[in-house]
Amino acid sequence: MKESLRVDRNGRLNSALGFGRAERRPEIDALRGVFLIWMTLTHLPTHLSDFVNEPLGFVSSAEGFVFLSALLVARLNIRQAAEAGAALRTKLWKRALRIYSYHLILLAAAFTMAAAFAVTAHRLALINLLNFYLAHPIPAIVGSLLLIYCPPLLDILPMYVIFLLITPILLDIATHRGWKGILLTSGSVWLLAQFGLRTWVHDVVVHVTTLQIPLQDTGSFNLFAWQMVWVAGLCIGATSAQEGRSSRRLPRFVYQVSALICISFIGVRHNWFGNHLTQQALGPQLDKWQLGPLRVVNLIAFGCVIYSSRKLLTRLFLIEPFIMLGKASLQVFCAHLAFVFVGLALLYGTVSELHGFHAVGLVALTFVGLILVALRKIRRERQEQTSGNPGLKIKQRPSIHLGLTGD
Repeated sequence: MKESLRVDRNGRLNSALGFGRAERRPEIDALRGVFLIWMTLTHLPTHLSDFVNEPLGFVSSAEGFVFLSALLVARLNIRQAAEAGAALRTKLWKRALRIYSYHLILLAAAFTMAAAFAVTAHRLALINLLNFYLAHPIPAIVGSLLLIYCPPLLDILPMYVIFLLITPILLDIATHRGWKGILLTSGSVWLLAQFGLRTWVHDVVVHVTTLQIPLQDTGSFNLFAWQMVWVAGLCIGATSAQEGRSSRRLPRFVYQVSALICISFIGVRHNWFGNHLTQQALGPQLDKWQLGPLRVVNLIAFGCVIYSSRKLLTRLFLIEPFIMLGKASLQVFCAHLAFVFVGLALLYGTVSELHGFHAVGLVALTFVGLILVALRKIRRERQEQTSGNPGLKIKQRPSIHLGLTGD
């Protein structure tokens, strides 16, 4: 008989109602693919970035991608956390090491080819990204290996590495003590992040390591704030993995209020309400990197709207290439950064965006490249599966819907 686990009213697990077999959800991969496309269009130096950079209020692809990644990690691994915590720890730490290796490859390319071209061709866009490395190469190299120095665009993977390292610990605590303490601690750390926790920790790290790396060169993301997005994803992902857990539909007024909140933030984003309710006036409350309090409100409301619209979104996005890109998210993410650096290398002087043929060509080449990268990744996985299981037959994917909490 399959061993099972129950979550009691305090969020603790016992042996009555268990988790089902861990399976990927194609709709989650599809959404991750959508966020990857959104992120790519935002990062590419073309006029398109002006249109796709937070058009739906103060919500970006980064929050969605981080949240869904955590949700998928917890959903696939919460059962193992309850049954074989040590094995899960090894598994996720190996995953973190793999992401770290990808990060080192990107850094090596940035510190050699990109830096050399930036200096010799006088490309200001690339020079501005790597200015600390160009001025202080040794501290930059050592700091980057320690995940302290994180140039712009190269600061997301270090955040993932750190979050993955702590994930098995959080899942182990959740299986024994529930999520309430974890969520309370996460919220407290986020609150401290709004009052300078990152600056204090940075000063301690600089003192201990003697690496004089400025705070602005340690990455755009305030990890002490963004961990709350990751923890929220872990909690919802773990909860959604419970067998027999029916979908909990919130009262209708919650969705209605959430929609009104989202519309209000869209108005603020696009200056519908005059000079007093603008992004500039609200400042840190909407800050992306600090994950300001009003931004958190916008994110929660946006999440409720997405959940209430899940059936429509499934019909729109549960197709290729979104699923394929989401399945190969790590490789696609790294590849998109390579194309972004190519775009930045094409900029000259004080020009900040590509136009005309160059812009169209870059966008087309980028997405063709990303699809090829995803295809290669999936084909390799299928080859490994068939070589390990000669009798394995690839089953047709069943139709499912966008139920991120187990419905």
